[in-house]
Amino acid sequence: MVNTPISKEIVDKKIKENNIADVGKASIRVIKKLIDEIEKETGEKFVRMEMGVPGLPPAQVGVAAEIDALKRGVAAIYPDIHGIPELKNEISRFVRLFLDVDVKPTGCIPTVGSMQGSFAAFLLMNNLHEGKDTTLFLDPGFPVHKQQHRVLDLKFESFDVYNYRGEKLRNKLESFLSKGNISCMLYSNPNNPSWICFTEMELKIIAEMAEKYNVIIMEDLAYFGMDFRKDYSKPGFPPFQPTVAKYTDKWILFISSSKAFSYAGQRIGMMVISDALFNLKSERIKTRFSSDIFGNAMIFGTVYSLSSGTAHSAQYALAAILKAANDGDFNFRNDVLEYGKKAHIMKKLFVENGFNIVYDKDLDEPIADGFYFTYSYPGYSGEELLKEMLYYGVSAISLAITGSEKTEGMRACVSLVKRDQFAALEERLKCFNLNNPY
Repeated sequence: MVNTPISKEIVDKKIKENNIADVGKASIRVIKKLIDEIEKETGEKFVRMEMGVPGLPPAQVGVAAEIDALKRGVAAIYPDIHGIPELKNEISRFVRLFLDVDVKPTGCIPTVGSMQGSFAAFLLMNNLHEGKDTTLFLDPGFPVHKQQHRVLDLKFESFDVYNYRGEKLRNKLESFLSKGNISCMLYSNPNNPSWICFTEMELKIIAEMAEKYNVIIMEDLAYFGMDFRKDYSKPGFPPFQPTVAKYTDKWILFISSSKAFSYAGQRIGMMVISDALFNLKSERIKTRFSSDIFGNAMIFGTVYSLSSGTAHSAQYALAAILKAANDGDFNFRNDVLEYGKKAHIMKKLFVENGFNIVYDKDLDEPIADGFYFTYSYPGYSGEELLKEMLYYGVSAISLAITGSEKTEGMRACVSLVKRDQFAALEERLKCFNLNNPY
């Protein structure tokens, strides 16, 4: 038995001090706090893969625009709840140029990160139609979306989509939607945590099923353009970022500034509502959400009740970033491509030391190298593996908290791992493999 790089006694002590009953089921933020404390006490730096946060400098065009806005005094002024005109116009242009989809600026709403947008949307959509009170998650997915449902006391159902790719997806969706209780469904594309990407055929199936059963689709594009197998970064020219919005007219897109633009700290995202959905009328929401028009109820009923507008200066930052991208002056893909390059190297290190890649294919095509990858080790559940790898100074999260049926798996994020840590990662994986022969 080779000694582990991190003291087992200290790891176990910190788990106990934080009152973590089962570290394998702990949330991302709890894991982060635990690793922070272990690093501080041991003086050893972890290879940290638990947090899905950017590891690159923010888009400088945004930083400059925000500084300028602050100098002009916008910090003293409440922004319009529906967003500043410059930003709304650039969001509309961005959707047209990078997704090949038309949407009016009216439905382009800045939010305090995509999470505020999803929180508001879940609340409104599950009260839109009598009997439709449940969200369907096409998992695996971002655990906090389910936490939002628990906080709001809303219902949800889910399934792991990996075993229902291609035409199999149709019947699986039918089995849920035909019950009549599903109001909306949500998925991410590329997917957090598995990094699978839906094909055009699958997006068409999702759209057809949604229209058949009057279900609204929410598409989480947090990792916009980051399926690096294709270049989606040329404004106005194909290929375009795949989206269900090409195949149906009632949808909401959540587009994050955190990953593609590395602008996570200012907490600004985009909720884009299709024209048809924005103008949808429902008497059922009028009393509770201040309007019978969906878009107005979203802005003035839900978003407004969560925050009286999105940070004013950050809106100018995002408007400048989008304008530069729309005008072809800023290629955001060039910066974030580093994530894919790191993932390729890190996956190789894991595989060479006895680990397996859990989600490894998009139908018959190898999965892209990107922001996340998933791994497992023979003989361990994901929850067991999470705890065991803490003794080796490697942190991630268990797929068990993401709705995945791959209970043996872990989700790793490459963003915070520096290239100069690759040697340490390799040594720690070798040590783990030596201590755990199979």
